Amino acid sequence: MTKVCAVFGGSKGIGKAVAKLLAQRDYKVAIISRNLDVAKATANEIGAHLALSCDVTKEQEVQSTFKDVVKRMGHVNYLVNAAGINKNALLLRTTSEDILSQLSVNLIGPIQTCKVAIKGMIQQQGGAIVNIGSIVGNKGNSGQSIYSASKEGLVGFSKSLAKEVAKKNIRVNVVAPGEIFFVKYLCSVWRVRLLFSAFCCGFYLVIKPF
Repeated sequence: MTKVCAVFGGSKGIGKAVAKLLAQRDYKVAIISRNLDVAKATANEIGAHLALSCDVTKEQEVQSTFKDVVKRMGHVNYLVNAAGINKNALLLRTTSEDILSQLSVNLIGPIQTCKVAIKGMIQQQGGAIVNIGSIVGNKGNSGQSIYSASKEGLVGFSKSLAKEVAKKNIRVNVVAPGEIFFVKYLCSVWRVRLLFSAFCCGFYLVIKPF
């Protein structure tokens, strides 16, 4: 079976590292980012098959993006939700716009991509989803109350969705990294493989800070 993977937020950071490993393992990878130019540059760098632009907070864009991936690469077997934003501030200093933007990108976005993805996975009788959370969602952190809420909300959503689709042979998992120093540790293969292995097993993984 052709292995097609859509990586939202795949142009940089954890998403890029996961996309690179998937490409090395002969997956057909679609790099999806808000910035199309950056997505194209990343796709060329790591050998991904497709680069697309999508704002995960907009339902119509998410649906159009999946249609484009299916048309050009085939049905999506694997989904990675790595898109996320963080705007550090004490709650009293956090604007309504910053609250909504973090919740929209970090939580509502993955909910929308999962909703579209599982439709195709059910038709294909299987698939896997990995949502990238954060250890901050579990332990909390001063100045990151909204970010923490969005990431812990992602955990609850993923656990519930996993129970909904388990009988359809679809796995849903969360990886919750600690602080990642990309310049020094991006090539730490075993850490990236831990992220990748969430495709194959059912678990909630926490990677503690360095």
